[in-house]
Amino acid sequence: MNPLTTAVDVLLDRTVIPGYSRIGSSVRSRFWAPDPEPFDTGVDIVVTGGSSGLGAAAATELARLGARVHLVGRTAERLESSARTVRGHVPDADVVIHEYDISDLDAVSRLVTALTADLPRVHAVIHSAGVMPPERTLSAQGHESAFATHVLGPVALTVGLRPLFDADSRVVFVSSGGMYPVPLQTTDFEFTEGTYSGLTAYARTKRMQVVVTEQLAQRFAGPEDAVVHSMHPGWAATPGVTDSIPAFGAVMKPILRTAQAGADTIVWLAASPQATTSTGKFWHDRATRPTHYPSWRRDSPDAREALWQAVVDATGIDQA
Repeated sequence: MNPLTTAVDVLLDRTVIPGYSRIGSSVRSRFWAPDPEPFDTGVDIVVTGGSSGLGAAAATELARLGARVHLVGRTAERLESSARTVRGHVPDADVVIHEYDISDLDAVSRLVTALTADLPRVHAVIHSAGVMPPERTLSAQGHESAFATHVLGPVALTVGLRPLFDADSRVVFVSSGGMYPVPLQTTDFEFTEGTYSGLTAYARTKRMQVVVTEQLAQRFAGPEDAVVHSMHPGWAATPGVTDSIPAFGAVMKPILRTAQAGADTIVWLAASPQATTSTGKFWHDRATRPTHYPSWRRDSPDAREALWQAVVDATGIDQA
């Protein structure tokens, strides 16, 4: 970008409402990085949360680029419906469904086993599964559901699929701009203290996703390792917005992005060669973004270490 477009891009980002809405994607699309080309060979891409919203939208566009898309979700009926929708937009789409709950670590282990048995390589993993529980609920292993869905399951799946990655593979955590006001907790990652709020649990774990992205990127440093990125989609008209925070969705409805526009950077990170030139970054509208506002705010090193240790303890992954 030239100095003028850079200034416009930064202004959109700092003023939030225009940057996160359809205004931002409409303006930036005039000067952002080029669209990815269709895949020249067959690739397999795993999309969690593929039943609806951003996951389904990303799956559609990735299928349009020629990927075989593996939709992961908790309900076979919703997955079948999503697969039909993808095929409705892309008639020759190759879509495979996998009925697994990403918050259930035993289910994640079974998913890893199934994918490893069937596939020689995974080009990308998109972590789009999301929850905003109205009350504190627990996963099959007894972990708070937002923490299990947004952090534990995705990290376990990423590490489990590591043998199927190569230097062109990518991992994308779909975070949220809602993580900006929330500092990384030093303790209580399971939200056992204070009055539980699903919105707060969501924001906290979206912050955690950005941190574990950086931590995985540090550990995936081999020549055949995937790059690992996080991103936020802006404000899109998906069930995560319209159903979970209906008042916000109603007020912002005129300027909400479509699910396809919200998923654009997910698709770009999964398919563009430019996405492999760096790792551990936080993205929005095809550009890297600061992880903290104001810029002098940082996560405590102790909090970062405590989070990683909590993930290791809960999942049993190798710390290497």
